[in-house]
Amino acid sequence: MDKIQAAVRETVLAHAALGEEALAAAGGAATVPALIDALEGAGFLVEATRCFAHALPRREAVWWAAMCARHTAPADLAETGRATLDAVELWVRQQNEEGRRAAMSRAEAIGFQTPEAWAAVAAFWSGPSISPPDQPPVPPPAHLTGVAVAGAVALAAVRGDAQRGPARLALFLRSAREIAAGGVGRLPPEAEQ
Repeated sequence: MDKIQAAVRETVLAHAALGEEALAAAGGAATVPALIDALEGAGFLVEATRCFAHALPRREAVWWAAMCARHTAPADLAETGRATLDAVELWVRQQNEEGRRAAMSRAEAIGFQTPEAWAAVAAFWSGPSISPPDQPPVPPPAHLTGVAVAGAVALAAVRGDAQRGPARLALFLRSAREIAAGGVGRLPPEAEQ
């Protein structure tokens, strides 16, 4: 998992906000990959996804959020939701300011209650500024991208049928591992399976 090797364990732990039981399960895991493995092995899947959200580079984390959202999107997802995911994926591919702001506009238009919206917020919070374009730049705190990604992943896991959450989280963790190893982490749409 080359893309998370440089992540600082203490920083990831501080931002992932793990509870005492999860911290105990993580034990003496010295690296972020070992931390994630320990959490997953102990059944702390949500906590493992939060660690991935904060450990992956921003671009890859946003991509992962989009993959998770797209996986659980219902077949009848509104066009506005699909357009939001398309905007997020376009930002990941092009990494430009216009695309970043377009993703946030889509999130605002659909409200902030779906995985698609939070993936778009994650793109926007990836920087360089969260102020309006005609104002002095205000860099977002570095951890906000991870917060939004974690939210998108959590919402995607329980969309429609919360009982499917654990199986979805396990699938999402496999996707994150693939992304961390340099792959695409693409997930087939659940609605087509």
